[in-house]
Amino acid sequence: MTAADAAVDAAAVLAAVFAPGGPLSRAIPDYRGRTQQLAMAERVAAAMRERSVLLAEAGTGTGKTVAYLVPALLFGGKVIVSTGTKPLQDQLFHRDLPAVRNALALPVTVALLKGRANYVCTHHLERNLEDGRLATREAAGDLQRIARFAAQTRSGDRAELDGVAEDSPAWAAATSTRDNCLGGKCAHFSGCFVMKARREALAADVVVVNHHLFFADVVLRDEGLAELLPSCNTVILDEAHQLPGTATAFFGETVSTGQVTELSRDASAASAAEARDDRTLPEIARRADKAARDLRLAVGLQETRAPASALADSPEFPAALTALRAALAQLARALGAAAERGEGLASCARRATELAARLERWADDERDDVVRWIEAYTQSLALHATPLAIAEAFRRQLEESPRAWILTSATLAARGDFGHFQRQLGLERADAMSWESPFDYGANALLYLPRGLPEPNSPAHTDAVVDAALPVLAASGGRAFLLFTTLRAMRRARDRLEQGLRELDLRVPLLMQGEGSRSELLERFRRLGNAVLIGSQSFWEGVDVRGEALSVVVIDKLPFAPPDDPVLAARLAHLRQEGRNPFFDYQLPQAALALKQGAGRLIRDEHDRGVFVLCDPRVVAKAYGRGLLDALPPMRRTRALGDVQAFFAARASG
Repeated sequence: MTAADAAVDAAAVLAAVFAPGGPLSRAIPDYRGRTQQLAMAERVAAAMRERSVLLAEAGTGTGKTVAYLVPALLFGGKVIVSTGTKPLQDQLFHRDLPAVRNALALPVTVALLKGRANYVCTHHLERNLEDGRLATREAAGDLQRIARFAAQTRSGDRAELDGVAEDSPAWAAATSTRDNCLGGKCAHFSGCFVMKARREALAADVVVVNHHLFFADVVLRDEGLAELLPSCNTVILDEAHQLPGTATAFFGETVSTGQVTELSRDASAASAAEARDDRTLPEIARRADKAARDLRLAVGLQETRAPASALADSPEFPAALTALRAALAQLARALGAAAERGEGLASCARRATELAARLERWADDERDDVVRWIEAYTQSLALHATPLAIAEAFRRQLEESPRAWILTSATLAARGDFGHFQRQLGLERADAMSWESPFDYGANALLYLPRGLPEPNSPAHTDAVVDAALPVLAASGGRAFLLFTTLRAMRRARDRLEQGLRELDLRVPLLMQGEGSRSELLERFRRLGNAVLIGSQSFWEGVDVRGEALSVVVIDKLPFAPPDDPVLAARLAHLRQEGRNPFFDYQLPQAALALKQGAGRLIRDEHDRGVFVLCDPRVVAKAYGRGLLDALPPMRRTRALGDVQAFFAARASG
């Protein structure tokens, strides 16, 4: 069969699958075929056939998941699907993939693969149950619950255990990391949940992963995909707008004082178990731990992010860094000498050698291809070396061997221009297609730009945002997200909003990010039906609330990245050196895509109606504002509160 015949044949098959009365409409409740969905599926199938790279932007409601899953199951061969978060990964595996597979009646095998920290580690669980050193009685109880779960579960996936909070300290005691996994030397290797998941992934036709796992493997060759990638025919990267950020993190390097502290603790434990006669090793480990803590103290008590250059003239930091380098090198030598005495010591020796090498590379201030910066937390300090650009490294991954690469999201382009996204990932020559949302934004959505707001850098801005939002909330009866670009503004808004709701006698539930996990808050928000949720970046994307429960989205400012971010500042300086305009070439297109993501929370279904409130006067006052507004879905625009009130009154009467 010629290529042309194959294309015609694939198009005919897809047309039949997506047709009214076809397999999808018969098998999936409330399924509605859309021309955009079929068009995207055809382009995805073509990319699979040609083993090419496709950037596919699909507006909300296009049904992009089904649009890529159908050709993937029919024509994709061995397929890896990667998505932005573990909840979306679970949704793909447990809901979307089975629905499409059943509709097509295909004998396709699927597997779910996560990073090892998502699976119970029998070795560490047993060791810490015996050790009994957890700090609180609650954590100890959680560890017992995990032990009971481990005895019954087939997968060992922590997502299946509801009784233990995601952030419980017990999970660290019941899972392994790349650093402390014993691998084939572990006594529980044959029954290891991680290895079982990897074996199932190797045998499956379709494997569902997440971006963190995907890049951990691409960079570290350690998380289970190293054997999968060479054999796969198609890689689908969903929520692809997240790739530049995720890839940047993984193509860089980080060494933290917490890693040194954990290594020191494990080295002491391994010494006690495997080299009791060696009295010097625990002392060397203790000195490394102290040097790590001293380095954290040398930065000061405040949590902060700063370029390494800001610490060059510090009276304490350079000396503390030198001391840690020496202490870590000494620990690596001591562990290396004792490595033959046991697997625990050998594992610690490998970790110490790697950490020492990473620390030496970070201390090398002659490198001009990375941004060296620090991030101080309450108890620890992270030293980052982040690449200025990732385009070449990412493009290399795509060119290693011929396969189809599908990168898809609702937000890859601004006004049809993929240039910013393409330049970030080195994909200037990739095919790029965009399909508009089938939703009727003109009839169902209103963009409200309140008048009289102060400049976004004014101390009065957050209060003014809340004051502008209150009459909108009165008209909508709550049912709103108020999204802020900083946590400080979010907390300030909570106090102002509580007061304003009391004055209006508007009795609606008020929720705020941080009062529970995101999934818990979203569940409460949906269940209550008239709540107001105040959030920040966590609710900016990847949130799907359909129906009247979410009828208003308020955004306080244009989502420009903070200019004092060390990586951003270095990248902007690099663009200036190249003779480019950092604002128009980087900051503005980045903000346009982020704003598009935020607006995408509002209309999630063809029956949804709502108001998007943008409280940044720059979209009207600045020349670049029109471009940002034009990048949003085609909503009607107004500056009059009366139009908002009429919009909700019409809905109530309808």
